[in-house]
Amino acid sequence: MARRSVPVLKQLLSNSPILNQTRSVTYMPRPGDGAPRAVTLIPGDGIGPLVTGAVEQVMEAMHAPIYFERYDVHGDMKRVPEEVMDSIRKNKVCLKGGLATPMGGGVNSLNMQLRKELDLYASLVNCFNLPGLPTRHENVDIVVIRENTEGEYSGLEHEVVPGVVESLKVITKFCSERIAQYAFEYAYLNNRKKVTAVHKANIMKLADGLFLESCREVATKYPGIQYNEIIVDNCCMQLVSKPEQFDVMVTPNLYGNLVANTAAGIAGGTGVMPGGNVGADHAIFEQGASAGNVGNDKLVEQKKANPVALLLSSAMMLRHLQFPSFADRLENAVEQVIKEGKYRTRDLGGQSTTQEVVDAVLAALD
Repeated sequence: MARRSVPVLKQLLSNSPILNQTRSVTYMPRPGDGAPRAVTLIPGDGIGPLVTGAVEQVMEAMHAPIYFERYDVHGDMKRVPEEVMDSIRKNKVCLKGGLATPMGGGVNSLNMQLRKELDLYASLVNCFNLPGLPTRHENVDIVVIRENTEGEYSGLEHEVVPGVVESLKVITKFCSERIAQYAFEYAYLNNRKKVTAVHKANIMKLADGLFLESCREVATKYPGIQYNEIIVDNCCMQLVSKPEQFDVMVTPNLYGNLVANTAAGIAGGTGVMPGGNVGADHAIFEQGASAGNVGNDKLVEQKKANPVALLLSSAMMLRHLQFPSFADRLENAVEQVIKEGKYRTRDLGGQSTTQEVVDAVLAALD
């Protein structure tokens, strides 16, 4: 009798609505992890205040456990004010709009100052297809990890004689090894299958040769991850023809800027690609690919800047702060708005204003 009742009991239990309910456990917090975290906010120039304002609205609507310390910093300043640097050092996390960098004239980039003084040695840009956003290529999901502190961006330039300028490209074993280590560690922790090193070692045999040597040494520590190398000019051609072949890409400084912007254009445009800059102690999150539209006066006047990239970057920030459920909610809402296609800014084929996109995201929050 008991044996006959077992199948019946299993059937009754399987049909129970209570037992069929499943809940996913995404994060087991430590005591105190829900305490609000301070984040330094730099709205920046041009469209920066528009898109950072969008993030503020969404964070408030979600009741996200963060609060912003806002500072006005502009690209024409000689340097980032010390009170802003102190705030970032204290909070360890910053959300930033674009800072305009004057062309020529010997004015240093404030973006470079932030990266160097805070040792934000890794830049990460995630270029991927968003459902509902038509692009020429499908199945694009590329992470570009770029060395952020040396190379052609070292800022070591001088005029040898009138009319002759010498610009130094600096590559070190230390910086090459740690960016390679970060790339492989990222791939390992995120279940990525392949890391591709981008270089020009056929011409710059010592500098890019050192970068490749470092990548190869680190690759031996991760036998479960495929490793390959590609010359930067061939890389650009392969990106626009078969971008789906790439997974994680690790690059020196200048190449990473070019590769990330190319990959972003392929996957949907710079207006939807998130990114951040991270070091051992600090992180700054911003629009992933080029902020070339930071000074677009027309976008500012019409209030039609695309907030999607910075919204997704702020989701990366929430995950970095160990608030994964808030990050999931924000990403899901943004993806739903993109998929529905009713509210899109001009760069995505629509005519919506920044605020209309934000209102749609707010309505889509679960």
